[in-house]
Amino acid sequence: MVTLSSDPLTQIAGSPPGAAVGAFFDLDGTLVAGFTATAHASDRVRRGQARLGEVLGVIEASLRYKLGRMQFERLLIRAAGYLRGESLADLDEIGERLYAEQIAERVYPLMREIVGAHRDRGHTVVLSSSALTIHAEPVARALGISDVVCNTFELDGNGRLTGTITKPIVWGRQKAAAVQRFSEANGIDLARSYFYADGDEDAALMTLVGHPRPVNPRPGLAAKAAANDWPVLRLSIPGRRSSAANAIGHFPALGRAALGAAFGSLALRTRRRG
Repeated sequence: MVTLSSDPLTQIAGSPPGAAVGAFFDLDGTLVAGFTATAHASDRVRRGQARLGEVLGVIEASLRYKLGRMQFERLLIRAAGYLRGESLADLDEIGERLYAEQIAERVYPLMREIVGAHRDRGHTVVLSSSALTIHAEPVARALGISDVVCNTFELDGNGRLTGTITKPIVWGRQKAAAVQRFSEANGIDLARSYFYADGDEDAALMTLVGHPRPVNPRPGLAAKAAANDWPVLRLSIPGRRSSAANAIGHFPALGRAALGAAFGSLALRTRRRG
């Protein structure tokens, strides 16, 4: 299902061509239904790589973030800390496998078409997300998006994770700043560009582009869209039911991923006992 004041594909087809026009896409909740990190968290539990303390730790940190007692930066670093010592090359392989096994079917069909429509116009298409590379890059490759602006792991000399994230953390205003830097370096005119996203924290970047495009916006972004008369895209994937992750929408993405992993672990243990 899609609801928009007019057909987005027709709008793009009539837009100015050329690489000076940017088309920036958020990942979770925008290109993909749900959260890509959930697949990785659940996979770690199934393979015995994540213990209960890790899952509970991320949930606790997510609650503190929601209550305003922890910044997003600390939340992300807390989650990255559990991967300390892991090989980035190995994590990249896992990301590709999980995309094929679980994420590909959660890509919104219309968003796939919108990405292609921008590419056909010669626009500079960019995946700009607060996600980590292991979650963002497999989706970008699959959709033919060559440029990615997202959070990256800090690595040691052997290509293993140190347990922290490269700063500044790409989120909210820092995400807007990262896109500005990318645009300046690549000759992109933000006043002629598009940004597709769902999060309240994405309002900072929405105000910088000439064509803001909220996708299934959360309450704060929906209110801002209504106040500014931004066209809103509402999507669903035919045949897909709402997941448990969507039912607990008061958690940020990392908390939902952790809860998804916890539920998955519980279900697996129950089946083994049966």
